[in-house]
Amino acid sequence: MFDIFSYTFFQNAVIGIMLVSIASAIIGTYVVCRRMVFVTGGITHASFGGLGLGFYAGLSPALTAGIFAIASALGVEWLSTRQHVREDSAIGVVWALGMALGTIFIFLTPGYVPELSSFLFGNVLTIGTADLIAFGAYLAVLLAVMALLFPAIRSCAFDPNFARTQGLPVYAINLMMTVLTSVCIVLTIRLIGIMLVSIASAIIGTYVVCRRMVFVTGGITHASFGGLGLGFYAGLSPALTAGIFAIASALGVEWLSTRQHVREDSAIGVVWALGMALGTI
Repeated sequence: MFDIFSYTFFQNAVIGIMLVSIASAIIGTYVVCRRMVFVTGGITHASFGGLGLGFYAGLSPALTAGIFAIASALGVEWLSTRQHVREDSAIGVVWALGMALGTIFIFLTPGYVPELSSFLFGNVLTIGTADLIAFGAYLAVLLAVMALLFPAIRSCAFDPNFARTQGLPVYAINLMMTVLTSVCIVLTIRLIGIMLVSIASAIIGTYVVCRRMVFVTGGITHASFGGLGLGFYAGLSPALTAGIFAIASALGVEWLSTRQHVREDSAIGVVWALGMALGTI
């Protein structure tokens, strides 16, 4: 079972996921505080224009996607703060523009683009040494910024008006964090695609902590083991069946604890044991 850890590509995948997960947790918390969830979706889809340009011009798709992501994030920030355009309208503009440009460039690219699917849906097993260096460098910069400027970042995120009265450069700090968010998005796309699962997981993780649902997530995780077993047994996608089991177990815990007045720890124990038993069988 543990022989797979002897392969370099699997070691790189595990290290890459760990590095990006830490960065995504930090950025995801900031995104929630700034209420920028929809902004991250716009940046993600706008970066598709950079992917298309990279494939069409023969440049690095990751580099051009990063440039597009940063430009779109700064554009949304500038339109919403300087030009007084509604933020959702500005996001819609860059979202549609990025997707349209990406589609046009992909259509104009001669031949078949085999790497496109890996950027759309991600392929964690293709991470190389250069990717790990990029992930590590970004995480080091992010941790340094948070260590040096955390009080100012926190003030600007929670109450920018109060931060201005304290003489803090709110606009500059927001721009800096927007750029860091854009870079994190591009790195995440390299791992798991446009769907941006790491950022979404970090956001939901913040909700989990607020509701003190850490033990619930442990039960759901073990319950999804039943989905993995079903997937391997039935010849289906293990990720798909595990996801279905996880959703079903979460809804089951919520229903038992709220509708049937079963203690939450008892409900978690039921789905935990059931999932592990089914997976083992």
